[in-house]
Amino acid sequence: MTLLTGILPVLPTPFTDDLAIDPAAMARVVDFSLQAGVHGIVFPGFASEVDDLDAAERRTLLSVVVERVAGRVPIVAGASSGSADEAIARCEEARALGVTTVMIQAPKSVGRDAASVGAFYRAIAAASPGIDIILQNAPAPRGSDLAAGTILAIAGELPAIRYVKEESLPSGPPISALLAGLAQPGKATELAGVMGGGGARYLIDELQRGACAAMPAAELADVHVRLFAAWQAGDLARARAIYQRTLPLLLIQALYRMRLTKYVLMRRGVLANDAVRAAIPPFDAHDRAGIDAWIDEIARLFNA
Repeated sequence: MTLLTGILPVLPTPFTDDLAIDPAAMARVVDFSLQAGVHGIVFPGFASEVDDLDAAERRTLLSVVVERVAGRVPIVAGASSGSADEAIARCEEARALGVTTVMIQAPKSVGRDAASVGAFYRAIAAASPGIDIILQNAPAPRGSDLAAGTILAIAGELPAIRYVKEESLPSGPPISALLAGLAQPGKATELAGVMGGGGARYLIDELQRGACAAMPAAELADVHVRLFAAWQAGDLARARAIYQRTLPLLLIQALYRMRLTKYVLMRRGVLANDAVRAAIPPFDAHDRAGIDAWIDEIARLFNA
């Protein structure tokens, strides 16, 4: 598989004003991300309101993503589900569209011990040969906050698990623990790297600890690409300066999630609205004025 590194945004799901999925707008979001220079694309994920999409909607939108990307960057398909059988079905949906890398979070119902969580991933790997898995470790209450030792034990037994997306809060120490475990002499694992999450709110710390990639939301994709390029070039001061410029919007996003993403994309001419199906409060006039001001502050870092 192509090694994953850099900025791989989780794309939002655009809706029409009456909350139907909007495939044409989905294509614009993909185009925006590619023009931003992203290193890969993720869909669907939590930031895509995946819990509010049915199977047909997911397939329709993932097919738009695949068609629009046209092989230019890697695609990661979200396949997290409430059971191994459901996750296997999502893996097969992705494979049918030519996507062979999936991201899966084990449901909380499985438990937190290595035996139980490992059995969940083993069932998926056995039923989906040729599929590469990114193990997503999300924080409570959505996720299980798996310990680094548990993840390493599972990955050591399953070559299909190629990456970990570490989103525990704080994410830094678990990333360090995972990478230290991988570096131990004689460690038998196929893990290629550890990725950061948390909407890129902790991106500098994650990169300094050795994260190979990040999966933020898409509204600041070009800015995050600039940040990663500065980091790769060894210009930590530049990377930190860009990071500081992103934080006001990312802090608002921590509260308003997909609505903030869509509002910024609307301001940037990509989307026509900020409609969400998820239970997220609407913006009032004061919110919009404040967000507009922060967008204007960071606009010089946008691609033309």
